[in-house]
Amino acid sequence: MARIGNYPTTFEERKSISITDLRKWKYLEPNTWKTGTLTWSRNGTPNGSIGIIAVINDNEAYLTLSYTVNKDKAIKYNVSLIKAASNLGKGYVWYFHCPFTNKLCRKLYQYDNYFLHRSVIKGYYEKQIQSKKYRDLERLYGPAFRVDKLYQELYSRHFRMFYKGKPTKRYLKIMLQLKAAEGVSEMDFINNL
Repeated sequence: MARIGNYPTTFEERKSISITDLRKWKYLEPNTWKTGTLTWSRNGTPNGSIGIIAVINDNEAYLTLSYTVNKDKAIKYNVSLIKAASNLGKGYVWYFHCPFTNKLCRKLYQYDNYFLHRSVIKGYYEKQIQSKKYRDLERLYGPAFRVDKLYQELYSRHFRMFYKGKPTKRYLKIMLQLKAAEGVSEMDFINNL
């Protein structure tokens, strides 16, 4: 009988704050002072929230995080935001300046009641702790599991299938995955279990 695994919490399971989300929610617009609440949920049930104040102007850029831990300990601190020139030569890229490690990052993860750079956390990504058997199944039958997501991306509003009369690389990749998914039968899957 196999033993029960004792895997650590993965980065995907941790609460996190990302530059991508802040930009999407328009917290990083120039010359703004914006407040809001970021909430997390698991299976539709809320399991945490944090108050955010974003201050972006010519002199300074920072995020104030305020939240309560264990229903009694109030925590409030600032995380600096750094704007760096893009390596493409067009525009700029935002980074968090982790107040505890002094490292730049695009995502902060909660660890020991604070949001930190991932180098502080001894953790794994979900793919790193998957069994070899599961990775093999994912490689063989992964597109069959993701058919709905592939079609959703293919028919999303701004998806570009062709550019200058030629199919895009992303379009070709999705079509290959859909073709691979069509070739998978239930019996193949059951026989490989």
